[in-house]
Amino acid sequence: MPTPASPHPLEPWTRGTLDIHHISTGKGNAALFLLPDGTTMLVDAGASDPTHPRHSGPRATPPRPDGSRTPGEWIARYIRHALAHDPAPALDYALITHFHGDHMGTPFGRSPASRSGAYRLAGITEIGEHVPIRRILDRGWPDYDYPAPLDNDMMRNYRAFLRWQIENRDTVVERFEPGRNDQILLVRDPGAYANFHVRNVAANGEIWTGVGTNTRAHFPPAEVLRPAQLPQENACSLALRLSYGKFDYFTGGDIPGVLELGAPLWTDVETPVAQVVGPVEVSVLNHHGYRSSENEFFVSALRPRVHVIPVWSSDHPGHGVLKRILSTRLYPGPRDVFATDMIEANRIVIGPLMDQLKSDHGHVLVRVDPGGDTYRVLVLDDAAETYNVLATHGPYQST
Repeated sequence: MPTPASPHPLEPWTRGTLDIHHISTGKGNAALFLLPDGTTMLVDAGASDPTHPRHSGPRATPPRPDGSRTPGEWIARYIRHALAHDPAPALDYALITHFHGDHMGTPFGRSPASRSGAYRLAGITEIGEHVPIRRILDRGWPDYDYPAPLDNDMMRNYRAFLRWQIENRDTVVERFEPGRNDQILLVRDPGAYANFHVRNVAANGEIWTGVGTNTRAHFPPAEVLRPAQLPQENACSLALRLSYGKFDYFTGGDIPGVLELGAPLWTDVETPVAQVVGPVEVSVLNHHGYRSSENEFFVSALRPRVHVIPVWSSDHPGHGVLKRILSTRLYPGPRDVFATDMIEANRIVIGPLMDQLKSDHGHVLVRVDPGGDTYRVLVLDDAAETYNVLATHGPYQST
């Protein structure tokens, strides 16, 4: 798998190609999808609160490319660059996997107000300030009351943003519905690529059964649980499987799979999700590869050729997690691991296992060739807005 001798410009997206850009900002998850017909989708727009102790200091990834702009603005600029071929760039879909700042944006004291004054800019709300969003999907619309009412500054700001988008931009907002394969569709040229589809796998503990559009409830009813027993936000994350011909891709927000001490079995969401997702070519590590993720069954069931780790902390990934995804005891054959931005604290804790990563910094672009039979992984420079290709891996064969 050769890599280029020197950085070079990224060739633009072309019709029939599937591009999946895992954007490196150092402050949360964001992935831009250019689907084969040109339909666009953003999954998450993380912008954590830089004043919070967990998101600053030597254990936290510094902002990429730098701190001169907010993560939301960097993401928006990346989107506009990637969509330069479109005379009217817009997001056909924006998905929020769950309601944490590193996935949707946390407004804090210095967050500016929107031009309308109706809400503050952080993460997804800042994306909407710079790039039109036609449809937004999340796990809570319209009530935002599962497993209990969601009422904090971040959620109030997000809901104010949704109201303004609906009233002034005609944005459609929907609840992500597990089981469906017709909620996220190609909209630029419907029907042109019959071998492309997106399966909604899980949200709020409701998980696709693998049969038709049927789902089942994995969590107990909220009304029979005490407040301290209710499902945590990470466990409620939405998950999806994207397929293009033989190529399959999985992303599942922060779903957990390794039980905490004394926790009930239903807090493992990875296992029932893995049972219906099956083998994929590319998988994004759940919960950034935090120690509660990537249990043995999940890794062995999905058995991806390529793992992608979105990093914003020295906890990403846990040492045990990296051992599991690299283990040929869990599944045979080669696998390549790409991380958006490891820091020195990762290397100190993880040690020599870090040397097995194919890349430990940069935007990670998965580029799937027309039809889905082959794909490549391109590592792009995240130190400046050159978006130059630093390395190319592949072609890989979809199976």
